Amino acid sequence: MNLATDLGGIKLANPVIMASGTFGYGFGYESLIDPGDVGAIITKATTREPWTGNPPPRIAETPCGMLNAIGLENPGIEVFLNEHLPRLESSGAVVIVNIAGRTFEEYVELASMIETVRGISGIEINISCPNVDFGGMQLGTAPDMVYRIVKAVKEKTHLPVMPKLSPNVTDIIEIAKAAESAGADAISMINTLQGMAVDIEMKRPVLGNIFGGLSGPAIKPIALRMVYQVYRAVDVPILGGGGIMSAKDAIEFLLVGATAVSIGTGTFVNPRLAMEVKAGIEDYMRRHSHTDLREIIGAAVL
Repeated sequence: MNLATDLGGIKLANPVIMASGTFGYGFGYESLIDPGDVGAIITKATTREPWTGNPPPRIAETPCGMLNAIGLENPGIEVFLNEHLPRLESSGAVVIVNIAGRTFEEYVELASMIETVRGISGIEINISCPNVDFGGMQLGTAPDMVYRIVKAVKEKTHLPVMPKLSPNVTDIIEIAKAAESAGADAISMINTLQGMAVDIEMKRPVLGNIFGGLSGPAIKPIALRMVYQVYRAVDVPILGGGGIMSAKDAIEFLLVGATAVSIGTGTFVNPRLAMEVKAGIEDYMRRHSHTDLREIIGAAVL
């Protein structure tokens, strides 16, 4: 049975990817998941200098999901390259680096810095985080901005480039087409939806940042709809995710056009979810007499 897939030039042994920001660098999960057993690991957002993130509280549980307002806290590119990447590389993981910044120039500089670094298979451009002042969703909600940043990053690297799209837009197809026309090798979708929670006893917002990103099962129908729409509109591969909590959820994304799937919030509930999803995809293919993953990708698209 062939589970291998190609995400815009990123060769994957299987379609299960650990989403950025929900798996750290994988080190805390080593006793539960061998990083080499998943298709790839997408790192925490990496910026030029260290970011401290937003003030606490930064996480709030919601019905069928969670809100987070971490604010892309990370140690910066130098620490990542010198300390975290060598350990990831030695684990056998396929590494995709998520990059973020406050200016266009920072994104371009980050792409240039990792261009020749061994052990990196691709770049995910964070243009969709809903809880930072600039550099996230502010860049990813206008087609011209998406085009400009994807093109600028592509010009600085030979690595496959994959912008992560925001669902907080009027027309996701327009955004995806802008990314494709700028040279994106693949598209990652979706990031979280902007939301908030209120403490009625304290009479104030729960999150220190007021707004946060909603993830988990609550957003899966929206994510599926958007992957379906984009699959019909572009020719580049899609990394689909949003609320995947089981193999069934992941298979739904594959059937509506995702070339690979990302596991995020579900890992907090079940740390071994990725392995269960991988096994579940194999079982589904066996039951339906499929021998190659490509046979089910987009099979439900009318």
